[in-house]
Amino acid sequence: MDDETAPQKGTVTQRAIERIKAMIGEGRLEPGQRLPTERDLAAQLGMSRSSMREAIRALTVLGVLEARHGSGIYVTQLEAGDLLETFGVVADLSRGPRLVELLEIRRILESTATALAAARITADQLAEVEKHLAAMNATDDPEEILAHDLAFHREIAVAAGNETMAAILEGLSSRTFRARVWRGYQEEGAFARTRREHAAIHRALAARDPEAARAAAAAHVGEVEEWLRAQLGPQGQSPGPGVPPLT
Repeated sequence: MDDETAPQKGTVTQRAIERIKAMIGEGRLEPGQRLPTERDLAAQLGMSRSSMREAIRALTVLGVLEARHGSGIYVTQLEAGDLLETFGVVADLSRGPRLVELLEIRRILESTATALAAARITADQLAEVEKHLAAMNATDDPEEILAHDLAFHREIAVAAGNETMAAILEGLSSRTFRARVWRGYQEEGAFARTRREHAAIHRALAARDPEAARAAAAAHVGEVEEWLRAQLGPQGQSPGPGVPPLT
């Protein structure tokens, strides 16, 4: 039997996770480097193999480690997008008022990213943004608009030049929720308004005007916040009559 009792197990496993993270943070394990065997690592850190196995499994789920069949366990390249991938689960599973909170965060980050992009965007990146804007304007199909809307904002986030911010914004961009918004906009005849908002963002980027870009992006996400609050009803706890639950 393992020498760790059940009540201790979670604590010991967490300590094993922290020790491995410390080895990476201190440079004793580099991105792309193969870990010692489970047995050797457990002995090196003075922990049981079962706790080490659980720690490795947890860090693999988080994108810190990766298992290569027949080769062993390796430290990933520690790219922000990989490490923050599970962040997107929050946006996918949140409902009702929690979505408003996520939109508030997105408004802050999106406006900052758009301001940075206005100062840093290249001609090729601006052309990509314009391409997706034109595609959104050329259709009334919510699914096509959704695809180009996601790409429009993704290009801007990349142009901001901050990979971590771009990864967080990607996580906040729940495709399920945005599809719900676009269908709602179609029902309300609000396509013209949101097209104007996207056009304002593009104009600010083309003018290389960070403050105008910040304001345009904040106004755009703010409109989505207001739309969601209206859908949730006066108490902000559930959708109004006849409105499907927001997911």
